[in-house]
Amino acid sequence: MAGDDRTAEATELLQALIRNACVNDGSADSGHESKSVDLLAHYLDGAGLDVERYEPTPGRASLVARIEGSDRSAPTLMLMGHTDVVPVTPENWLHDPFGGELIDGEVWGRGAVDMLNLTATMAVATKQFGAEGFRPRGTLIYLAVADEEAAGTHGAEWLVEHQWDEMACDYVLTESGGMPVRTPDGIKRPIIVGEKGLFWFTLHVKGTPGHGSQPLRTDNALVKAAEIVNRLAAFRPPAHIHEIWRRFVEGMNFPLELSGPLLDPDRLYEFAEGLPMLGLARQAHACTHTTFAPTMATGGLKHNVIPDRVSIAVDGRTLPGQDRDDAMAMLDEILGPGSGGADLRDDVEVEVVVEDPASASPIDTPLWDALQRATEAVVPGSVNVPFMTVGGTDSRFFRRRGIPSYGYGLFSDRIGFDEFADMFHGDNERVDVESLRLTTELWDVVVRDLVG
Repeated sequence: MAGDDRTAEATELLQALIRNACVNDGSADSGHESKSVDLLAHYLDGAGLDVERYEPTPGRASLVARIEGSDRSAPTLMLMGHTDVVPVTPENWLHDPFGGELIDGEVWGRGAVDMLNLTATMAVATKQFGAEGFRPRGTLIYLAVADEEAAGTHGAEWLVEHQWDEMACDYVLTESGGMPVRTPDGIKRPIIVGEKGLFWFTLHVKGTPGHGSQPLRTDNALVKAAEIVNRLAAFRPPAHIHEIWRRFVEGMNFPLELSGPLLDPDRLYEFAEGLPMLGLARQAHACTHTTFAPTMATGGLKHNVIPDRVSIAVDGRTLPGQDRDDAMAMLDEILGPGSGGADLRDDVEVEVVVEDPASASPIDTPLWDALQRATEAVVPGSVNVPFMTVGGTDSRFFRRRGIPSYGYGLFSDRIGFDEFADMFHGDNERVDVESLRLTTELWDVVVRDLVG
């Protein structure tokens, strides 16, 4: 298949995946990823692939396609993309978030960046391998998985626990690095080799009900919740310069006025607050600090009732080496008198919703070397650097089993790093067709290199 044909197929498949609107709001009956599994199964049909479908929860389907290798001693590579997307506020978008429109060389829609572009290009490359009769020494697995956007319960976690024989591999490629970053000594492209831990929790703030017309000296749960939200926003734990962050900064070869404070735990926070490059500032802070972001609040009964219970959802992300005790100690500090306010610990019940430690993969692997060779072949002059994503991916389920798992793709310089980063779970998500071409070619080169 010619490169132009592959790019056209990737574009059309991405548009169709976006239009399926597999929105995952975290509930078991959301997502409906079976729609995209049906689409992908139809697309891959006739290419000579071994295709299986798994659906542990009605509507929450995942698809596995594979090409068996001829040599059991050769490595198995998994290309893993998810099919679900996060919810959207349509009125904030310039174009229909589920229209999948192609506008000025860019495909618009929820999931275009996170991560349907990779899911589509992986499918196109896999279909080409099957159609051409590719018989590698190693095995190639393509996994289109459900439920990545809500902790993987109905997707990768279930598959790894219940279908390991089908999931077993030596390396995993998934989301989402490869954005070009211009530096004084050339273009650097991050490979995601690790991710922060998940520590999602809900704070149930207790109060005493009363009449809303008499607010004086009431025990108002909403007022206490507002204070807690402010404390969460103001919390400043110490910076931690871990190995992945150090290797990223050193690999980028930043000038000393950047690299100095970025590697100094005593200066990093203030430096990031004043850094004009917003994308780098946010990444620098999140990569080196435990974070607690209040994301939702619910409570109260009606306009004229003092609320006796308010719940605050908090997205907590922990650093490598931290566990539940570390996170709870920080939360205790936030709620206690050490924050400068009243001691609210007895007024709050903590419900841990998701708990998963940070994970990382080694860098000195054949996959890392193959990615650098493939990158150089497709976009000459680019150099890979290790990076840690501050979001969560399904890589962690494989890292638990000792499988090196990286996030990568190849993106053009049409969309800048800051803008690209803002589109993850943000408004006006889109990806350019040139990036689809580059990434499809990347999969072709790296698969032939590593397992061919």
